[in-house]
Amino acid sequence: MLLLSLIIAHLLADFYLQTDRMVEDKLRSLQRHILHHLLVNTFILGAGWFLFHQENDPSMTVIWPALFITFTHLIIDLSKIKLIDQYAAREHLNKLWFFILDQLLHFTMLLVAMQLFYGESLFLNVKRFIELLFTEGRQLDAVSTTLVILIILILGTTVSGHIIRILLGSLPGQLLTFEGKYTFKNEITGTTYPENTGNSGLSEQYSYMIFNKHDLSRGKLIGYIERLLVILLTYYGSYPAIAFIVTAKSIARFKQMDDRDWAEYFLLGTLTSMFLGILFGILLRELIH
Repeated sequence: MLLLSLIIAHLLADFYLQTDRMVEDKLRSLQRHILHHLLVNTFILGAGWFLFHQENDPSMTVIWPALFITFTHLIIDLSKIKLIDQYAAREHLNKLWFFILDQLLHFTMLLVAMQLFYGESLFLNVKRFIELLFTEGRQLDAVSTTLVILIILILGTTVSGHIIRILLGSLPGQLLTFEGKYTFKNEITGTTYPENTGNSGLSEQYSYMIFNKHDLSRGKLIGYIERLLVILLTYYGSYPAIAFIVTAKSIARFKQMDDRDWAEYFLLGTLTSMFLGILFGILLRELIH
């Protein structure tokens, strides 16, 4: 249960306690980011000591584990920033792999901390996780089940949204808000200019892009609700109902499908969102069903 709580603490500090500005300039905001992790992990470990480990020395079960997790997090983040700047500054797919590797290393350090300071074998924890996935009849207790559900919900909303943003990259604003194209034609005949004695004229054509300025946070909220619905439908095995979600999104964006760049962007984002929703729905079902 403590390991699950530390995973939630990591996700909260990484994806909820960071502002968009901190994410954009991670190196300059790294001190605040690490402070978030130190405070959240200390709180979780302190609560664990108070509830379950009061017979142990708090320095070995609270202070040193929190410092170890925070220090390793700092090293991993600095390494990721340097490697991305060097090898994947403009490659979105490479950035995605660095992000996934970064998160896996953070989770591994949590397992290492559990082994160093609490005597819980890293390999035994991994074995338990595999058994939960592939062994029938194994069930978690009520508290652990609640924590697993919370982790899956965070992964399926905020973390998945971050993955999609990394994969798609930044889309020009006109494609995000594009509503339609309108063409106007203006003809200037020879009578406009007295010196023109012939019937020749000048024809000008203007193309206008019409945009609808809207709060982009609505798109984020739609993505969250979409993946939550997909996770829920996958958990109950209602796969055909997922098609209705895609249909509803396509109808709402029907006008924008005229633009090929936007249509490809929309398709890639939707397929990625559906894939992650189904993946976490299956994971949730296998862990707690």
